[in-house]
Amino acid sequence: MSQTDAAQATIPDPRRWKALIFIGLAQLMVVLDATIVNIALPSAQTDLGISDGNRQWVITAYALAFGGLLLFGGRIADLWGRRRTFIVGLTGFALASALGGAAANTAMLLGARALQGVFGALLAPAALSLLAVTFTEAKERAKAFGIYGAIAGGGGAIGLILGGALTEYLNWRWTFFVNIPFAIVAIAGAVMVIREPAGGRNRNKLDIPGVVLVTSGLVSLVYGFTRAESSGWTAGSTIALFAAAVVLLGAFVLVERSVAAPLLPLRVVLNRNRGGVYLSLGMAVIGMFGLFLFLTYYLQVVRGYSPVLTGVAFLPMVAGMITGSTQIGARLMTRVPARYLMAPGFLTASVGMFLLTHIGLDTSYPALILPGLVLMGLGMGTAFMPAMSLATHGVQPRDAGVASAMVNTSQQVGGAIGTALLNTIAASATTSWLTSHHAAAADKAVQLQGMVHGFSTAIWVSFGILVAAATVAFTLINAGQPGAAGADSGAAKSDEVPVLVH
Repeated sequence: MSQTDAAQATIPDPRRWKALIFIGLAQLMVVLDATIVNIALPSAQTDLGISDGNRQWVITAYALAFGGLLLFGGRIADLWGRRRTFIVGLTGFALASALGGAAANTAMLLGARALQGVFGALLAPAALSLLAVTFTEAKERAKAFGIYGAIAGGGGAIGLILGGALTEYLNWRWTFFVNIPFAIVAIAGAVMVIREPAGGRNRNKLDIPGVVLVTSGLVSLVYGFTRAESSGWTAGSTIALFAAAVVLLGAFVLVERSVAAPLLPLRVVLNRNRGGVYLSLGMAVIGMFGLFLFLTYYLQVVRGYSPVLTGVAFLPMVAGMITGSTQIGARLMTRVPARYLMAPGFLTASVGMFLLTHIGLDTSYPALILPGLVLMGLGMGTAFMPAMSLATHGVQPRDAGVASAMVNTSQQVGGAIGTALLNTIAASATTSWLTSHHAAAADKAVQLQGMVHGFSTAIWVSFGILVAAATVAFTLINAGQPGAAGADSGAAKSDEVPVLVH
């Protein structure tokens, strides 16, 4: 590298904060889509005549494509360049959203959801890796990841609010169309503002066997949990899918150890700190998705809230996440080791979850649900921000995309597991309660009481999972401050000095 290039590398990109706006907007669009369609689904089902059996595929088609292709998308970002992958992902996501909004039948809607997942798998790792290579100075990195962490953590709840408003005041199709203006603005910003370091691409030949094995393995895993929810944990199809996932992912690990240019270099996940982040974050998301699912049903079905009011009820959680990320996590990130932010953050969220285990037919929102949501938001926001930063800190530039993809993979797989596992637990607990109380099918109050018992039981499990996530974070993560130089002592260091290029 010339002296001129080296000098340029030391100068921060003057447009980096503008770039953060567009990176954050793209991430918000992807995170919103995980929940915004949920509230619109009953209306879409009625309008398009979707059967009850096919209804789940509106959610599952997106989850399978997104979760299964994330590692591939991260590797494409390393190969093509993050900025180019970012723009392609945005364009494809917008077109798929337009197709979904214009859907005339079930097949068209399901195809659009699958395409959204495909392009989301390109977009999400490209966005996070762009952030990782754009902000390298400790304090600025802390602020940038604080904002990004708030978006990543609170976007799902914002999706519930926006989905409720669009469904109630316009119609379900706008939960798809709303992505188009987001994407147009983000694409314009990427073209005009976003730059990335040169020399950070991984131009090695694509690991096709690795792509096939990990994609098939993750799809089998996610679909296995989906089948468990509908067919039961002991069904032959469920067991076969889990067995296939174990075999395929095991074969993937063996392949990655032997090929010259692996899809997922094992150094990325075997680093103690990054591995601890991926595992604890995935566990925490299991618990958080359970909260979204059960509290949404509780507020609408048991308490009779409208879709819009249900969304508004989640606002304190969003405010807590923003506060936790930007005011607690970002301020302490360069002063406190990550374990002392993540573990207490998950424990704080578990206290909020503990409060929510006490819901009943007439529980007061201000007295119990509100403080529970605020604690959940504060805790998750505080933990998410250092987790996002540490997951990509110290990684070689050529691995930034796949390291970012692992963060998204842990969240996506965690969300799929959480939805299926906790929904099954809740349904079983409700059935057992109704059987033991000899409930009459026509007695609505008793039926609702059984439903609340099921929700409470599942939330207890979420509480335990969050405590376990805190334990994993405190035990495995031993790095220093994630925003400080040298925090990731176990990561391989790159000899290359990044130069910002268009």
